[in-house]
Amino acid sequence: MGKQFTKRAGITLAVALTLGMLSSILQNVQTVTVASAASIQFTDFKSSHWAYDAVQKAVSKGYVDGYANETFKPDVSVTRAEFTKMVVAAMELDVQNDSGKWYAPYVNSATEAGLYTNADFSNNDAGWNKVMTREEMARMAARAIGETTKEDDKWMYLATKAGLIKGVGKGELALKGLTTRAQAVVLIERILAKNTGTYLDTDKYAVGKAEIAWHGTNIFTVMPEMWVTPESDVKRAGKASVEEMWDESKMTITSKDGLYQGKLDALVAIDLADPNDPNRSLLPNINTLKWSNSRQSITDLMVKDQKNSYILYFKGEQVYNKAPNKYLDRKRLTFRVDGFDSPDLDAFYNKRTLNGSALVYQDTWFDLPTIIIPKVGTVQKGSDLVVRLQTPTSGSLASDSVILRLRGMQ
Repeated sequence: MGKQFTKRAGITLAVALTLGMLSSILQNVQTVTVASAASIQFTDFKSSHWAYDAVQKAVSKGYVDGYANETFKPDVSVTRAEFTKMVVAAMELDVQNDSGKWYAPYVNSATEAGLYTNADFSNNDAGWNKVMTREEMARMAARAIGETTKEDDKWMYLATKAGLIKGVGKGELALKGLTTRAQAVVLIERILAKNTGTYLDTDKYAVGKAEIAWHGTNIFTVMPEMWVTPESDVKRAGKASVEEMWDESKMTITSKDGLYQGKLDALVAIDLADPNDPNRSLLPNINTLKWSNSRQSITDLMVKDQKNSYILYFKGEQVYNKAPNKYLDRKRLTFRVDGFDSPDLDAFYNKRTLNGSALVYQDTWFDLPTIIIPKVGTVQKGSDLVVRLQTPTSGSLASDSVILRLRGMQ
């Protein structure tokens, strides 16, 4: 009986040792596999490549692979189907078997998760086999971190503001540009990081450009500390954020008699403290610009001396003028900005102090569609913060179109 017990105990111990060794071996195999995947060297993809680290992570996680000839082909475009599969796999979404096309299970999963809707593009071979654009990539990426909108041109703004997408070059969005394998992987890694609460840095130039593409201005990106209002006002207006208080429908003004029309294409904010601001190209040589304290005899107030300021550039034009005897016939728009007032008019008029919004010009008053607003020193004297277009006339024919009105923090 004792011998049987000893024998059984020996067998049990042997089995335990065998299982322990097997577990250790499996762990070692797993470690080696992950390490090998994480350090895989592709012949066409060097460690100096901008997407190298992201691709190494993606390969180790298993949602993207290289090719049989040990290449990665980072600059090859990805189709909508391929990108969707990568996102679904990376996010570890539930994928059910499907007897249809190879991409069908991933499409079903993406649809269930709200990453794709039939309104995006046709759910068929022709639709899924097209190369994915950066604009489409932004839409799926923004949805993947929980963003929602009914405005199709807002997706890129949401994606850039969240740090998911950066510009191509100096803030350029390349909305219709094609998505490469490297871009896709970097974006997916950012999605995963964002969804775990990681802070992502943003490309402010790309965000500003995306804001303009969305609703025709970048003022909330470039000068957010200036355009403020109580949160209760935003909610009362039924808006999700202060940016949505901007009313695109008011960017065209038509006179009461229908004989004049002007259109604002974009209100562009330029940060004079940033020498690399890409929108400086809208202006003539900054050293030639002057600001006006409403005294025509004073012509040496230079914008270059007011670096701690913003310039607002009203990019637009007169659409038509069928009554030049009633409306000033000029190319530029007539506009007005309220709420950035001088606390000391004597200093503004007589002491050459820029402490309120002022006209900017080059040679003569009104030769540029611009104003300057200092970052500090202005006050709000009872009026709202308002951006409006006006008909270039006076009297009973005068009218305006208010694009933005904020109560501000007065």
